[in-house]
Amino acid sequence: MTAPTPLRDLHVPGRPLVLPNVWDADTARLVEAAGFGAVATSSVAVARSLGYGDGEQAPRQEMFAAAARIARAVSVPVTVDAESGYGLAPAEVAGRLLEAGAAGCNLEDTDHATGTLRPAEEQAERLAAVRAAAGGALVLNARIDVFLAAQDPRAVLADALDRARRYLEAGADCVYPIHLTDPAVIAEFTEAVRPAAVNVTYLPGMPGPAALAELGVARISLGGGLWQAARTWLKEHLAALARGTPPY
Repeated sequence: MTAPTPLRDLHVPGRPLVLPNVWDADTARLVEAAGFGAVATSSVAVARSLGYGDGEQAPRQEMFAAAARIARAVSVPVTVDAESGYGLAPAEVAGRLLEAGAAGCNLEDTDHATGTLRPAEEQAERLAAVRAAAGGALVLNARIDVFLAAQDPRAVLADALDRARRYLEAGADCVYPIHLTDPAVIAEFTEAVRPAAVNVTYLPGMPGPAALAELGVARISLGGGLWQAARTWLKEHLAALARGTPPY
């Protein structure tokens, strides 16, 4: 059997790694069986499957345990959505992820204790500390949250790029301007940080993976999209069953 390609090597601008995010061992196995080179978790999907809300409402021990079950279930690298680190010190975040068998992680710059963005310098220091603790054993995907509430992506582009450069200098392997959907702004963002890897979320109405590759994207995440689609399907079929219609 051919050894899986290291996760870091799968991040190539213009030839993006596509990550259909999963929430348990079974969905991880489906992703691997479909031929994808890596598995990513979705924090919202994992938390909701465990009975909690997103945004670090789930107990961290349950989230890391779920990550460990997923990593054990597949032979390809697993990158874990570790939200903002669950209130742990950076070295402990790195240790918990490595103990779970993760090859990479997302770390976002939202502070869930306050519901606000951390200052860019503070987040860069946190990323540098995770990098120092993990060495090269974790691929760090630094999530940038400034676009989440932005009505005009260009109005926050300068802030996003400042954060991206700081996070890359701190040791991040990839930067993730989550919910940046405008193709022209995506192209500006990738060009501004080239040759660094850029992750985008694939949302309805966005260009497809081939077009995103042309924009210089190196990683495409589906976030909670597949979980939401599966949940919608189940909800509709349960309603049909309740009406007396066979669901399949």
